[in-house]
Amino acid sequence: MTALDLDFVRSQFPAFASPVLSSHAFFENAGGSYPCAQVVERLHRFYTDRKVQPYAPYPGAQAGGAEMDEARTRLAALMGVAREEVSFGPSTSANTYVLAQAVRKWLSGTGQAIVVTDQDHEANSGVWRRLAEEGVEVREWRLDPQTGSLDPADLAALLADGKVRLVCFPNCSNVVAEINDVAAITAMARAAGAHTVVDGVSYAPHGFPDIPALGCDVYLFSAYKTYGPHQGIMVIRQEFGMMLPGQAHYFNNATLYKRFTPAGPDHAQIAACAGMADYIDALAARHGIGGDAAARNRGVHDLMRAQEVAVIAPLLDYLAARNDIRLIGPRDAAHRAPTVAVDLGRAAEPVSEELGRRGIACWAGDFYAVRPLTAMGVDLEKGVLRMSAVHYTGADDVARLIAALDEVL
Repeated sequence: MTALDLDFVRSQFPAFASPVLSSHAFFENAGGSYPCAQVVERLHRFYTDRKVQPYAPYPGAQAGGAEMDEARTRLAALMGVAREEVSFGPSTSANTYVLAQAVRKWLSGTGQAIVVTDQDHEANSGVWRRLAEEGVEVREWRLDPQTGSLDPADLAALLADGKVRLVCFPNCSNVVAEINDVAAITAMARAAGAHTVVDGVSYAPHGFPDIPALGCDVYLFSAYKTYGPHQGIMVIRQEFGMMLPGQAHYFNNATLYKRFTPAGPDHAQIAACAGMADYIDALAARHGIGGDAAARNRGVHDLMRAQEVAVIAPLLDYLAARNDIRLIGPRDAAHRAPTVAVDLGRAAEPVSEELGRRGIACWAGDFYAVRPLTAMGVDLEKGVLRMSAVHYTGADDVARLIAALDEVL
């Protein structure tokens, strides 16, 4: 495979030329990635040339509406789904909340069950657990407290009686970072008569999903973590989406991408999301990856992952060799996202502050992963130190991080 051209990649991100941002090696990507230039340019253009009500019969409105449509169409093509199956919302937490209200109406009073995990960010856990208020049985797929892993055999036991109608789980956790076998889990759920909701927020920055290959009914992620603007993106497959009660204006119920968007769309942010597709296409062209949009996306995904695995491995080696900390999640870079959380056995935030003074941008806390950290025995008052990379992270960044850790740990 062709190696990722890191110089080209970094040239696509204004942050690397910023006097403020470029002073630090950036390891807070799990909290939000840098936006690519294509997104910044589209957002600026919308606010300067198209900031009117879109779709009206005059040039600026027509151009704005066309760019919003372009974003949906091109992202759908990258992910291998119909354009109607891509919904935008203010955040993934908001999108998941609205979806849960639809499921609440769907399952209320039926005596049926859902499965949630304790490996999730709270956005894909709390809203589902509250369905118990409507008499929906909530079953918990529990992680291994030592490794943080989810065992499919435990899920099989939860599905065995045929009462489960929905399984909600992460593509990977934002602290454990192990990449779950989404295709295998969704196949297991489907065989038991259950639909699936996948929280992809912590995985999508490492490559946009190939939805047909994953087989899920819903996949949620955040554009501001995939080099874009602050939007939540929800892919919801046609059959499942039209089966659920709509949550928006009744006269929009016939349009799938409007059914679960009760708030008015953020025109500029949606239009700017087309810049993410521009970026994927730019990477594909630079590295000689051809084919249709889905094929280009798969090729770029593989490039990103290869870069991330190679770059983050030395950090994992370094942390695993220390006996004064606990590395959360898998030791093998190939089986995890490059989001690395460590339990220091002491308050983690002062350590992140010390790293900041040494040119490393990262943070500490619970990262809304209260349930998995609690299940793994982490003291929430102390939290974890989290260092998260993406494909634009270089080997020199990691070397700089390791040197700083040597000074502060």
